[in-house]
Amino acid sequence: MKKDCGIHGEQKRHKLYRRLFATFLMLVILALLAVLVVWLVLRPTKPRFYLQDADLLRFNLTPGAAPLLTSVVQVTLSSRNPNDRIGVYYDRLDAFVLYNSQQVTAATALPSGYQGHNDVTVWSPYLYGADVPLAPYLADALSQDENAGYLLLYVRVDGLLRWKVGTWISGHYHLQANCPAFLTVDTAKSHGGAPPLFRFQQITACSVDV
Repeated sequence: MKKDCGIHGEQKRHKLYRRLFATFLMLVILALLAVLVVWLVLRPTKPRFYLQDADLLRFNLTPGAAPLLTSVVQVTLSSRNPNDRIGVYYDRLDAFVLYNSQQVTAATALPSGYQGHNDVTVWSPYLYGADVPLAPYLADALSQDENAGYLLLYVRVDGLLRWKVGTWISGHYHLQANCPAFLTVDTAKSHGGAPPLFRFQQITACSVDV
């Protein structure tokens, strides 16, 4: 009889554990469904970035066995939060310039802050590169582009953001925006013997990954 009571007690404990596990699993599923429903209702959309202007203040290539590039570029970037119910915290943003996938300026920090629903933020940083080493083939490509009268640079923004819904704030998400800057020689301001002056063509939309 004692053995039978022990078996029955063990079976009851197993049933209790199974019920507790089933209850816990159901709560987890309900929580995930609630998050999914909220996500689908809010439909968060990643921020939209635009390159509004790029002013090439200095872009000097020192030729030789080890070519060096010195540049000063002022850019005007804007970001718009297209969400109606979701705010964005920009916790860290760095901007720099690329030529043929090589970074040619140091990263410059952009002011961080909160961006409300449908708000627009504008930054106009100076991006500096002092004696940046270039591979010989990149120096040759840059010289050819300048002689042809155009330059294609990329302004990249790299950072971290958080989403805000009501009082809830998400964890950090990595943000990367790539903005093409197509510049051509300004023939009205370029004179013989002087370095060519390049002019930004038009506002361009940036590709954004979050």
